[in-house]
Amino acid sequence: MKNELQSYEIVDLCLLAGKIMLQSGAETYRVEDTMTRIAASYGLHDTHSYVTPTGIIFSINGQEPTKLIRISARSTDLEKVTQVNDISRKISSGDINFEIAIKQLKQVESSNHAYPIWIQIIASAIASGCFTIMFMGSWYDFIPAVITGGIGFTCFVYIHRFVELRFFAEFLASFIIGVVAYLFVKTGTGQELDKIIIGSVMPLVPGLLITNAVRDLIAGHLVSGLSKGAEAFLTAFAIGTGVAVVLALF
Repeated sequence: MKNELQSYEIVDLCLLAGKIMLQSGAETYRVEDTMTRIAASYGLHDTHSYVTPTGIIFSINGQEPTKLIRISARSTDLEKVTQVNDISRKISSGDINFEIAIKQLKQVESSNHAYPIWIQIIASAIASGCFTIMFMGSWYDFIPAVITGGIGFTCFVYIHRFVELRFFAEFLASFIIGVVAYLFVKTGTGQELDKIIIGSVMPLVPGLLITNAVRDLIAGHLVSGLSKGAEAFLTAFAIGTGVAVVLALF
């Protein structure tokens, strides 16, 4: 198989699979393992990969030119991660050839599995109300939390479209959540300010990022684990600061 395909073609296939997975929220160890398995399936057993949240470096025994891919944007799309894993398994078992594999990976890269914005907003609103109840809030605060969470997530989505800095969007969204929750309590529509705010900010909390950071640290990927942990900390700091400003003002 190695003689039929050029080494650089195999490397490009591995990098494309790794890029899709890393951009979709996969763990560092999973990305490296998938790339290594794909290369081994085509006869390249002595490969080396170095994955960070912002880039992938892949090399073959130090002889072929080392290639680098820059990762500038990351999101959460576990469906793409699952699809790339499925393609990797088919490559390893020999069920698909190189041309079909590269075609399927490009289709996965160009696909969009995200729900429409209005569905995301409704889901976040309902989740906010449920989190409020879960954190021992009263049913009297359920509707205020639903409205507050929906408004906060809507602000986050549209602010992030105009401002590329994610932390700034999270800060403003949490600030707006605090203001809306305060207005509900002030007018007597809501009862417990802290429960409404806690439930409403939960859709903004970087749960997957924290999980991946801990998993990478346990697996020994210290650079990726620490960088993801720092990103999660900054996100939590932005959310907490937005709420703290409201509490300090009112």
